[in-house]
Amino acid sequence: MHTILVIGGGLLLLATCLAIAHLTGGRRTAQQAAMVFLPLWLVGACINMYVGVSRAGYTVAQELPILVVVFAVPALVALGVRRALL
Repeated sequence: MHTILVIGGGLLLLATCLAIAHLTGGRRTAQQAAMVFLPLWLVGACINMYVGVSRAGYTVAQELPILVVVFAVPALVALGVRRALL
């Protein structure tokens, strides 16, 4: 359940980036916002992994696959949005 909530948070961050881009510019800015989202979300996903390891008691080996999924789902959506805006 936590993983789904974190992925939802990533999609919400993407939507926020795209909304800001829409308000400040046009299609080109939205493409850039989708790319700016990626490093922001990588940091967020790594923070989630850190919390899982330091506070929840999981090992890095247990959290690494979760990190990949948590990062990949919103990242693939962002890349799909960018491609759709080309």
